[in-house]
Amino acid sequence: MFAKCLGDDGAELRPLEPRHAEEFLANINRGREFIGQHIGLPDAVTDLDTGRAYLQAYAEKTAADTGRLYGIWTAGTLVGGVLFRTMDVERGTAEAGCWLEPSAAGRGLVTRAARMIVDWAVEERGIHRVEWMVSAENEPSIAVARRLGMTKDGVLRESHPYRGKRQDIEVWSVLAPEWRAGKQAR
Repeated sequence: MFAKCLGDDGAELRPLEPRHAEEFLANINRGREFIGQHIGLPDAVTDLDTGRAYLQAYAEKTAADTGRLYGIWTAGTLVGGVLFRTMDVERGTAEAGCWLEPSAAGRGLVTRAARMIVDWAVEERGIHRVEWMVSAENEPSIAVARRLGMTKDGVLRESHPYRGKRQDIEVWSVLAPEWRAGKQAR
């Protein structure tokens, strides 16, 4: 078990595991409407069993080295998370994502946590390209992609059906050399 400090506000990044199912469900319940504006996580996690299954699926991805899931804790409470939805070490690609309950929004937690996992993926796992797929209407998540130094590759027009509406999905990415150059500039 590890915990990584996300800054001087006491926020921590930790692996989010099946044993955290109750905390995870409570986090989703506190932010169900807010989180569900743009991503389907609240639709997938509706009770303790579905929460545990979601976390178990990521435990299996971790074991297979095809994904990762981390929680963001503030003052001992799980308030959100960051993840690698997919990770292909052989091809050097990964897709990162996030969620956050409203009480934790606007404090830079996702940016700090995403920066930590992207750095790990590039420097420790040899990932060459990290992608960030985001609804074109999700301005806070697009702002995170920008703060991470990602480039907007394009828009997949009406590519994602979500709650009865087709969403445009923006594809953002950062390549390992760009990531390293950005770190030196910070």
